[in-house]
Amino acid sequence: MNSAPARLLIIAGSDSSGGAGIQADIKTATALGVYAMTAITAVTAQDMAHVRAIHLVPGSLVRDQINCVLDGIGADAIKIGMLGSCGTAEIVADVLAARNAVPVVLDPVLVSTGGTALLELDAIDVITSRLFPLATIVTPNLPEAERLTGIDVNSEAQLMRAAGRLREFGAAAILVKGGHAEGDRVRDILVEENAPKIFEAPRLARGSVRGTGCTLSTAIACGLARHLSLSDAVLRAHNYVHAAIETAPDFGGGDRPLNHMHNIYRD
Repeated sequence: MNSAPARLLIIAGSDSSGGAGIQADIKTATALGVYAMTAITAVTAQDMAHVRAIHLVPGSLVRDQINCVLDGIGADAIKIGMLGSCGTAEIVADVLAARNAVPVVLDPVLVSTGGTALLELDAIDVITSRLFPLATIVTPNLPEAERLTGIDVNSEAQLMRAAGRLREFGAAAILVKGGHAEGDRVRDILVEENAPKIFEAPRLARGSVRGTGCTLSTAIACGLARHLSLSDAVLRAHNYVHAAIETAPDFGGGDRPLNHMHNIYRD
């Protein structure tokens, strides 16, 4: 009899285009052999270019989704993405703080790729004060790191300073993603108690892609759910996302979605 797959609870918003959010998370987990479960925080109407509408799910229903999954099935790791509101952020923090610890990957989603706000401003304090201390790793991109710390990141020294400031909020580790930086190579920097680790890859000339942050954080959570070390989980996720960008399809009308199934289907 085959052993059961690792279980991942994803707390995030739905993206009707399938390029980001819960849809990207489920595809990532499935491609990496992990059983995906969800607590949906928001329903959005999106295409590849715009977020056209956002409807937040009531916080009580988010709480019920999380409790049903954890009580009825359990989880080996949890990924947190779009929360949308201060109330939902508080509820997620309340529920997870009362639970037995499993690895938590927090992707502090503030805005969409196209610039639409995906989080109420007053929820930022809840995320930094209550969810960061619960997180095994937090995965901001450069604009999110700047917004959360107030530090303009224009050099690697400033990036390290911002990562250190983020760790002061209580997270065990910070991965600052370098996709928004200039240069012909993308550098993601992992900062924990030991010396920083750099995960580097050539910048791909594929135009604008969407869902990279959702996909990377979920891929890391999948690795942790399967008991990889944090460094190994980040490395595997970094390589997975690089290949998903490299093979991204062009559906037209905006950003490219990632090819989440690149490791499954090879035509």
